[in-house]
Amino acid sequence: MADTRVPTVIADDVHVVYKVHGGGKGRGSATAALSRILRGGKAEKGVREVHAVRGVSFTAYKGEAIGLIGTNGSGKSTLLKAIAGLQPVASGKVYSHGQPSLLGVNAALMNDLTGERNVILGGLAMGMTKQQIRERYQDIVDFSGINEKGDFISLPMRTYSSGMGARLRFSIAAAKDHDVLMIDEALATGDAAFQKRSQKRIEELRATAGTVFLVSHSIGTVRETCDRAIWLERGELRMDGPVKEVCDAYESFSG
Repeated sequence: MADTRVPTVIADDVHVVYKVHGGGKGRGSATAALSRILRGGKAEKGVREVHAVRGVSFTAYKGEAIGLIGTNGSGKSTLLKAIAGLQPVASGKVYSHGQPSLLGVNAALMNDLTGERNVILGGLAMGMTKQQIRERYQDIVDFSGINEKGDFISLPMRTYSSGMGARLRFSIAAAKDHDVLMIDEALATGDAAFQKRSQKRIEELRATAGTVFLVSHSIGTVRETCDRAIWLERGELRMDGPVKEVCDAYESFSG
C-alpha cells in the first residue's frame, strides 16, 4: 500500500559542528576575544570543536507531534536550530515544507518594551498583519494568563519572571497556524491550567498546520503531548518511533 503521508521535514545525515573559544587559565572570555582580534583572528590553542549532532536522519509528516528527548547536551536544541535554518549544518541536508518556526524560551522579545509592544512585534515577526494582531490580541493575553494577578501586560518584560516571559512567548507563537512549529522547553513553565491550554492548542495546530516538534526534559509532557519521539544521545539518533516505546526505553536507560 502506498504511503499517503505528507512529509514536512526531512533530515538527511545531518552533522552540526560548532567552535567554542576558551581562553587560557585565568583569562576571561572578553580578554581571550580581544587577544584573538589583536592577532588578526588567528586560531588559538583554546579553540575546540563540538560535534553536537552526528549523522541524524528522519522524516517528519503532517499531523505529527514529535518529542525530542535525551540527556542534557545531547543535541536536541541544536537540531531544532538546524531545522529552523538558524544553525548551519557541517554536512548533510535539511529539507522543509514552508518556513519552520522555532519557539524557544529565548525567542527574541525586547526586555525593555512592554508586554503589549512585544505582542505586536512578535506577531509582525511571524508575518501576521496589524489587523490580525489586533483581532487576536486579547486572546493572546488571556491565553498567557499574564494579567491574572494584575496589569502586567503594560509593564516592561524585564519585570516578568522567566515563567511569565515564556508563557507570553508561547501565546504569541500559538496565535498563528504554522507548517512546522518547534517548541523548545516552553511548556516546562506555567501552572497546570496553562499546560492544559498549551496541549489543547498543540492538538489544534497539528490538526490545521502540520508538524509540531517539542523539546522537553519532562517525559510526562512528551507522553501526553506527542505521538512520536526521537531520542538523541551524544548527538546521535538512538531511537525513533511511537512515543510510548521510545519514552519507556529512555526511562530504562536514564533510570
